[in-house]
This record gives sequence, structure tokens and C-alpha cells, in this order.
Amino acid sequence: MTTADAYVEFGTRETRGVSPSYERLSLAVSRDRELLDLLDELPPAKRQPNLLFGVVRLLGGPLDDPAAFHDHVVANWPAIAAQMRVRATQTNEAGRCAVLLPVLAALPQPLALLEVGASAGLCLYPDRYAYRYGERQVGAGEPVLDCAAVGVPVPAARPEVVWRAGLDLNPLDVTDPADIAWLDALIWPEQTHRRARLRAAAAVAAADPPRLVRGDLVDDLPALAAQAPADATLVVFHTSVLYQVHRPRREAFVELVRALPGHWLANEAPEVLPHASLPASPGEATHNVLALDGTPLAWTRGHGQAMVWMG
Repeated sequence: MTTADAYVEFGTRETRGVSPSYERLSLAVSRDRELLDLLDELPPAKRQPNLLFGVVRLLGGPLDDPAAFHDHVVANWPAIAAQMRVRATQTNEAGRCAVLLPVLAALPQPLALLEVGASAGLCLYPDRYAYRYGERQVGAGEPVLDCAAVGVPVPAARPEVVWRAGLDLNPLDVTDPADIAWLDALIWPEQTHRRARLRAAAAVAAADPPRLVRGDLVDDLPALAAQAPADATLVVFHTSVLYQVHRPRREAFVELVRALPGHWLANEAPEVLPHASLPASPGEATHNVLALDGTPLAWTRGHGQAMVWMG
């Protein structure tokens, strides 16, 4: 896929109907030879729309007008490129817990959670958030995570978590304003509800900070998993992480995680983590596949806003 194609796909499949400003920017960049040439100077993994827009937003650039965006990026390219080279799209959307919850609550309790690509660890607290699936609410408190669920076995209660840890190449600190500012910059401009949710989830995590380990998903996973209590069900999970991992390393991770005790819960795009057979995707928007131990269970939207059970 060319850089231009990636921006067209982001604009038409991910942001359309959700973020008008990012839809306009994505399609404008896809036709902007000057910006495409600049982006193509970066490594392939660093050319993605979310990263470019997040960095420009973090540095105070304009996002509402494609012409002003073009001029700003060209004029400030050295600073923007430097940030894009060292940063990653560590979107830490607590809303993703809403699509994980039905599976986590159905496993033998209590749970030991280990998230790969944990960012600041906000998805390590599925037992602390409240959820709303249509008319049904699970748990109380803030934030309340809304999910449009079709055919989903909504649990009666939240899971019991007795141990939680995260693994990330560059873990973020929920108590560090600079790290929270980067997570805020990755939220799309119109999505004020996600910004409020980030603050509420960060407050939950900051009250009992997660254990986050700087490390590699293959080299350092076994040692961290071995620290989970033996009397809890280990769940290694990840959401929208593996697209940032080169295929051979991704395959090594899959082989490793399948051999660990406990369960493996994956929520990734089907082209990133393929499955032998899948039902038709529910619509043209980009969907992930939620899978337990390699078995697909549901189609999910990237921020946890919707899920369609496959059963």
C-alpha cells in the first residue's frame, strides 16, 4: 500500500462520519505530492495519518484547514519529522475495555492481566470502569464506557482482577502531564467525549498506578508472565498493537503467546492477525477481530464503540 493509499483508507474507512477534519486532511494529504514526498522520507511505520496528525496537534499546528495544514507542515517539517521518528501511536483508549469485558468476565476468576503494548496502562482496569451496552449497564462510577453491542453476551458483573501488568517499548506515565498531553493529542479533534474519558480513566489509573515494564513483546514477555500469581487465570491481551510489529516478529509473538499458560485475547485487524475463515464484516468501516486463543468471537470497532458477536 502506498502512502497515498493509506491516507485515502484512513479518510474513507476510519474517519468518515466520525472526524470531518481528519477526513478532509487525510484526503487532502493523499493528493498532496509535496507532503507525500516528505512522508516517504520516513520509515514506513512512521508515515501513518494518526501519527502525523497527532504530532502536528501536539505542536500546536492547524488541523481545520488543509491549505493551512500543508503550509505549516512544510514550514515546520524538520521538527515534525523529528517527533514522528521518536513517537508512536500509543492511543490508550479505555473504551476498548468494553469489547474485552464480555470475554474477560466469562473466564475463570480471578484474573491476572498482562497487556502487550500497554501504553499508559489504561486498559488494565476493566474491573474499575462502568459499561453501558444499550439499555444494560454493568458496574458503576466513572468513566462509563458506551458500546453498541449486537448479539453480545453482556456479563452481569465486572471481572475480578488480582494482578495487572503491562509491557511496552515506551511505557507512558499517567502521572506525567507530558505523557497525558501526547495521549490527548492522539484523540481526534471532534471527539470531546473521548478526551473526557481519557481524563477520567487516567484518574482511575493514577490512584493505583499499573506496573508497566519497558520491554519487547517476544524477548521480555515470558519473564513478566511468570510473575503472575499461580492461583489466577493469566490473560495476555492486546488491541491494535501488532500492525506496528514486523511480520516475522509478529509470528514469533503468536507462537510464544500460544505456548504460555492461561489465555490469549487479541483484538487486531484481520489483515494484521489473519484467521482461517471469518463472516462478512458488518459494514465498510474498519473493524478488528476479537479472538480468544486464536478463535474469532466478534467484530469490533477500533475505539471500543461497537461490537458484533459472531456466534
